[in-house]
Amino acid sequence: MKEFLINSNDSGQRIDKFIKKAMPEMPESMMYRLIRKKDIKINGKRCGISSVLNEGDIVRVYVKEDFESPKQHDMSFLKAEMPDIVYEDKNIIVVYKPVGLDSHSNGSGNDDTLINRIKHYLYEKREYVPEQENSFAPALCSRLDRNTSGLVTSAKNAVALREMNEAVRSGRVHKVYHCITIAPPPKDSDIVTAYHKKDDTRNIVRISDEQQEGFREIKTGYKILKRKNNLCLLEVTLYTGRTHQIRGHLAHIGCAVLGDGKYGNTAVNKRYGVFRQMLSAYSLRFEFDENSELAYLDGKEIKSELPDFEKNF
Repeated sequence: MKEFLINSNDSGQRIDKFIKKAMPEMPESMMYRLIRKKDIKINGKRCGISSVLNEGDIVRVYVKEDFESPKQHDMSFLKAEMPDIVYEDKNIIVVYKPVGLDSHSNGSGNDDTLINRIKHYLYEKREYVPEQENSFAPALCSRLDRNTSGLVTSAKNAVALREMNEAVRSGRVHKVYHCITIAPPPKDSDIVTAYHKKDDTRNIVRISDEQQEGFREIKTGYKILKRKNNLCLLEVTLYTGRTHQIRGHLAHIGCAVLGDGKYGNTAVNKRYGVFRQMLSAYSLRFEFDENSELAYLDGKEIKSELPDFEKNF
């Protein structure tokens, strides 16, 4: 029998979601069978798949010894460097991700990732103690491509993670990017819409002006800040947040990001000697209502320093 005392980071979850995280080696089919057979109980009483946990609850899982051993916490984050912190409070941390750093592990065996840097920092502060957590670990609320720099938000606790993820889904985290494009966009400023589909097999996206099966609408705003020869420095606002949206959408309207090897122009990149995309997540602004645990962040804007490529533009 395995017993868990539900803490603040575990509460608010459905029992099945909790078990998946707390006992990751248990097959889902076995977990659901144990729930049906009343071999998973909350406070000594039977529960259903959708039963929600509260702080202080005791969960008992009557299972074979194979799954009774203590959960092995991944401590690889201790090999990571410390993050570049831009903003921090008791619930969230906003860090600057440099070019060349992965947001999460990509299976290459490199433990120095953005999320591991954040975990390392919080572990050193004793704000994240893996041995005291059943199901939670600090997590990113957004991510950036390896070769895109800029601001990324991470949640320190489960409540903040749920609130922030919902704000991202509902478009209440407003993101502004700066980038250099290889040609001027059609207008000095505009909000453009199109349709987007990710091709997972090739890890690229396709953009269409017409609605097609499997395509989802995207909305991107831009404004020219400076011009230099044929290059343009743009401020870009995301109204939707799809994979490679800025890179794909700007390329689609004829002004690809300088240095972009996937959607850009190889010849132009080579001419300027630029082989990393000139794109950075420059600022964030949060929108929360008064009933939110993160209401104090409503209207708060967080900015990074100007991207390196902008300082000399």
